[in-house]
Amino acid sequence: MSETSATPRNKATRVAETVEALRAQGTDVIRVVYPDLLGADRGRDILVTHLPSACEHGLSFCRAVYHTTPRGDVVPVAGGLDAGLPDVAVRPDLSTLKALPWEPGVAWCLGDTFDPATGEAAPESPRALLRRVLESAEEYADGAVTPVVGPELEYFLCEADPGTPSGWSVYGGATGNVYSAGRRGDPDGHLLRTLRALGDLGIGVIAGNHEFDGGQFEINLDHSEALDAADRAFRFKAAVKETARREGRLATFMAKPFNGLGGSGFHLHVSLVDAAGHNVFADPGAPDGLSATARHAIAGLLRHAPALSALLNPTINSYKRFGPDTLAPWLIDWGHDNRSAMLRIPPERGAGTRLELRLGDASANPYLAVAGAVAAILLGIRDKPEPPAPLEGYGYQEDSAPGLPGTLGAALDALEADTALTGLLGAEFTGAFLTYKRNEIERFQQHVTEWEFTEYAFLI
Repeated sequence: MSETSATPRNKATRVAETVEALRAQGTDVIRVVYPDLLGADRGRDILVTHLPSACEHGLSFCRAVYHTTPRGDVVPVAGGLDAGLPDVAVRPDLSTLKALPWEPGVAWCLGDTFDPATGEAAPESPRALLRRVLESAEEYADGAVTPVVGPELEYFLCEADPGTPSGWSVYGGATGNVYSAGRRGDPDGHLLRTLRALGDLGIGVIAGNHEFDGGQFEINLDHSEALDAADRAFRFKAAVKETARREGRLATFMAKPFNGLGGSGFHLHVSLVDAAGHNVFADPGAPDGLSATARHAIAGLLRHAPALSALLNPTINSYKRFGPDTLAPWLIDWGHDNRSAMLRIPPERGAGTRLELRLGDASANPYLAVAGAVAAILLGIRDKPEPPAPLEGYGYQEDSAPGLPGTLGAALDALEADTALTGLLGAEFTGAFLTYKRNEIERFQQHVTEWEFTEYAFLI
């Protein structure tokens, strides 16, 4: 029986049983968290005795938390400042309760935000957005299909360094240690500690390694249904940042945090399964083993890639990761087992048939990234376009395919213009997202950077 179909009496009984079980385990605090528009975790610690009330009424937060910048300013998004800063409420999703390995006596729980006046999901809620897109799957795919997603995320670990303008420098510093494990690229054993902590957390972490640049790591998550995959990626990012803080370090999922070093990606491995559990992208009798559904999904991702950039590359910094010879996408193309393409088709077939969307960077909100990718796939399946010929050889030839947006502003314009995609995402969410991100551009354009002073001050 689902939470929505359960009777109030059954819900109350289930909450009471949960409280009793938590107390028996020595848990006295519940940390209820939810993602903001950036994908950062917002939340509140509550005593376990308050859990029944939180589950019934929700925990109150100001709706403008969705409109708040990383530096604490409030962007004038409709429904926030103009409405007098009203409340949203957050109801714990008890199916997501997990003990926090590094905080004895604390359990971690995701929450769902809703309007306390109407009971409807908050329009800016990334988790609710992904649910709405997934509810469209049967209609757009002409049958029951379930998107399955495997997230891959990279990040940089930083050491405090008061001698740098930012106050941080890259951990370790050694380059050339891609696909390595052990102390050569990780002198303090950060990755082992993090893997073990994440393993104890139980969010489907399977492996990790050092990446191309000094202090850069990649940790892989198992595949699962799309909402669960986004939940796990969200919790993964929050957990990595928290465990780094416990070491006195900073883990950042910025797209490109340092000049002279590479960027951090957020790749999504996506497949679709039907009601019987069969992978609908697989067709052993078709060319390359890809079904017509897979071809249409590929074409959908290519067609909507400019708009998707706004969701999967959501910061001004994101576009400093792009470019030729970076192994980050630059052109709108696809290829078979080709890592220089925006969309790679890994070599596995049968049940392992999937698409690897390499567009996203690590700063992306997992819920928005998955929602955007699934929406583009569903539109491709509905509209049935055919993809162009796949990329052969090494990509990055400027005239071989259309280019991705080169700035956040261009990506936001592409999102606004893509009415098919925004129709699936919803007008209220899209309006809030565009207003919030365009304010980011305005603030950046008014800020004098270190580069500008260095470039101009001594000569002009």
